[in-house]
Amino acid sequence: MAAPRLETILCGIHLRTPILAASGTFGYGIEFENLVDWSLVGGFVVKGLSREPIAGNPAPRLWETEAGMINSVGLQNVGVEAFIRDKLPKLRRLNTPVFANVFGYALEDYVEVVRKLEETEGVAGYELNVSCPNTKQGGVYFSSDPALLASVVRETRGLATRPLIVKLSPNVSSIEPLARAAEEAGADAISLINTIVALQVDARTRRPRLGAGFGGLSGPAIKPIALRLVYQAAQAVRIPVIGIGGIATGEDAAEFLVAGAAAVEVGTANFWDPGSVGRIAGELDEFLKRERIAHVRDLVGTLRFGK
Repeated sequence: MAAPRLETILCGIHLRTPILAASGTFGYGIEFENLVDWSLVGGFVVKGLSREPIAGNPAPRLWETEAGMINSVGLQNVGVEAFIRDKLPKLRRLNTPVFANVFGYALEDYVEVVRKLEETEGVAGYELNVSCPNTKQGGVYFSSDPALLASVVRETRGLATRPLIVKLSPNVSSIEPLARAAEEAGADAISLINTIVALQVDARTRRPRLGAGFGGLSGPAIKPIALRLVYQAAQAVRIPVIGIGGIATGEDAAEFLVAGAAAVEVGTANFWDPGSVGRIAGELDEFLKRERIAHVRDLVGTLRFGK
């Protein structure tokens, strides 16, 4: 059972702890039903949902690096209708906030997925994955253009009655304009970072290690970059920031809170330890006790530079 000092409120939603499972690393949640201590799980984000089912990229899709993992799953998913029909009824029994990760390749895709989710019960909020190319506008990524980003947030905000989180990409020159664009368009929170575009090569075959070539780097290797971007985003907006990137221990989570995150999502660690979310929540509680910190909110945004 989570200690009261870990309880927090995110976008009006009560969380037992500020530790959530990140999209793409926790399946649809059902797969982890008997693998985690749900009393220590703040919530989880299901793998990305699209308008229609997507088969994903060719194998191999994962490659372990020296300090993390590169993936090129290709956003494989069952599609929003199958999720509502087959997955969501089973998730309701977990008694844990479920966030639906939504993505698309045109503005209409995001709108249609959110519209369908609005017609059902059991979803606490939405996380928009904007790290996709807008195929109707020459392949420009939603995540790299403040105007495109604002348009998708504004349109989904117009029909979403639940909290709207926007997941930002690190593959940009400056995070602040994008964070502000999301906030001004109506986002209730932002989460970051998504994976960093990367390449792994087999020198013997002279081929990429992944079937699709490039992939997304995640895990401990990206944590310093994620911390920097979370801090910069938190300084730029008034809405909550959710930190993601290389979190594997309770102290890792504490670092993100100090940098300005109101909550964190655990991703790659779930692959090598399915119980990571609960374990990290317990370690964060131990950290608070050791440091004599009364409540987890007392850590948030306490980073100071200089003497």
